[in-house]
Formats: sequence, structure tokens, C-alpha cells
Amino acid sequence: MPPIRILVVDDSVLIRKVLCDALASDPAIEVAGTAADGRIALTKITQLNPDLLTLGVEMPNLSGLEAIPEIRKLYPKLPIIMFSTLTESGAATTLDALALGASDYVTKPSNTGSLDVTMERIKQDLIPKIKALCGVREVSARPAVAAIPVKRPALAAASTLPAPRVDVLAVGTSTGGPNALAELLQAIPGDFPVPIVIVQHMPPVFTRMLAERLGKKAAIKVREGEPGIRLQPGEAWIAPGDYHMTVERHGTSMQLAMNQGPPENSCRPAVDALFRSVAAAFGASTLAVVMTGMGSDGVLGAQMVHERGGQVYVQDEASSVVWGMPGQVASAGWANKILPLGMLASEIDRHIRKSRQALSPAMR
Repeated sequence: MPPIRILVVDDSVLIRKVLCDALASDPAIEVAGTAADGRIALTKITQLNPDLLTLGVEMPNLSGLEAIPEIRKLYPKLPIIMFSTLTESGAATTLDALALGASDYVTKPSNTGSLDVTMERIKQDLIPKIKALCGVREVSARPAVAAIPVKRPALAAASTLPAPRVDVLAVGTSTGGPNALAELLQAIPGDFPVPIVIVQHMPPVFTRMLAERLGKKAAIKVREGEPGIRLQPGEAWIAPGDYHMTVERHGTSMQLAMNQGPPENSCRPAVDALFRSVAAAFGASTLAVVMTGMGSDGVLGAQMVHERGGQVYVQDEASSVVWGMPGQVASAGWANKILPLGMLASEIDRHIRKSRQALSPAMR
């Protein structure tokens, strides 16, 4: 297989060197070239035909944000990874870049105290994303979760049974998630009858700003999760960066809890942690949805939801930026439905309302 060809775009000579050195350490990757601003990058894309771009933000002549729409006009499918900072402005710019068409982002390591540590963190964060966006499967010494023998649900037999009442919607997503969540939540009606809990793989600050942006366009309330919040219908809560978010029963109410337990699937927050807690608290009254994202986070949680009698939907491959997380759930046999992004909200709403039709108005 030929190496993945990367065009590194940044106005900083130091950043270009660090990125080039980090990428050159992997034999599956080749640095096809570099560019100091967006305008030069547009020319070099034509010359070099790269498989992926890394793109800085603040650059002369044509900034990263200005370059993305120009690149998308000519190369709508070319993966773009933004190189951003772990700051308020960095988070805002990253979310702007994703909305404009960037595929993913990597945050610049800060306060490492060592160039070697900085280089290693860039390798760990950037290289897997490059391979995922370019359709390269990572080979792991540990067997993939989806490879574990599983018993697929007997869908034909199950379809004759009444669907359990749904009392909660749990959503997990990663790469491509901010835009997918925007489309999903904007299509959820304001009278949505159950609470929504969400894990989007993002660092602190990013999750708060994402929640604020999503809330401005959605008919329902969307906020970053806080410990002790009581779940209410028609409200969505996004797990804060660097915290696992879980659901706990307190008397007759369900409340959010946060912890900084070890990362799961290299993630904190982790979809598995949320799904496990929701399955334990709500059982068969759970609807879990796994959307676009790289890796396998959500597979074990989806298995628990399924085993407790709940339903699991996944986003289809064609509409996913990366069909890692949803694809592994589907491969493991835990997906009751595989749906394109544009159909998820309507099917979720239809299923939840149908499951609650037989209830008295006070219980819906």
C-alpha cells in the first residue's frame, strides 16, 4: 500500500518542522510538501495531490479559516485536520473550522517542558487521526472488540414484541461529531419527551463552547453537564471535557454525576462509561445512538444496553466522517438499526413517541 501523502500548512517554521518530523517517524506516512499559508497550499494541492492536509489557523495572505471554503470548493472530500490551541479562542476557531468543513482537529501540546514530549504527543494524537480519515485500519496487538464472538439479535423474532417505553436518549460520537450533533439536535422538536445525554470526545473548554453553540440553534436546551443535575425531558447534556459523565438514580429522579476515573478507550469522557450507567439506571427504557467517530468507544456500552433490553441505533457509513465507532457496534451485532444522519432524528422521535403512546398523559 502506498504511503499516505500529507501536506503540512502552517506559517511557523518551527511548527512545520515539528509536524514533519513527527509524521516522518511513521513508515505509512509521507510528507508530500509544506506551505506557509492557505494561498500557497491551494497551489500545492494541485501540484502534489496529497491525501490529507494539516492546517494552521493564523497565517498571512489566506488564513486557515479563509482557506477551508476555498479548498472545499475544489476538493470537497479532501480530509483536513486543524492544528489548534487549548484556549477559549482556540476552541472557538476549531468549532468554526469544523463548521466550515474541516474533518477533525489536533490540539497543540502545552507546557510539556520538552520537545521530545511535545513530539510524542503529536504522534499519539495526530497519526491515528490521519490513518482513520484516510481509511487505514490500525493493527493492534489486542483483539478488536468487534472481533469477539457475539450473538446477533434475533431481529425477526424481536419485531413481534412491543417496544419497551423509552425514557432516555444516550448519544456517543467523536470525529465528525460536532457537525453531526448540530444536524441531529436541530431536528429534535422542542416537546421532545425524554432527556438526552451526550458524549462527544473533546477536551475542556471545547465541550462547553460546543454546548453553547448547539443550544443556540436547537429547539431544546443544550448545556454542558454538571454533577447533581436532574434529568428532565427536552433537555440535552454534553459531558464536560476530561470527565466521565454518568447517570445515577436518586430516589425517583435521575441525576448526572462526574468522575475522573481512568480513560477508557484512551478517552475521557468515554461513551462506554455513559452507556453503562444509563443501561444500569434505565434498563430496557434506553435508546442509545452511536454516531460518527474513530475507534471502538461505545461497543461495550452498546452491548450492555442491548443485554438490558434497550435499543441501539448507529449512523451509517456513507454519512459518517469515520465509520469506526458506529461500524464496530454494527459489526458486533448490537445495532437494531443503521441509519443515515439525515434520518436519525425523525426515526428517534418516531420510535420514542410510539413507545410511549400507551402511557397515560402524566407518564409520557
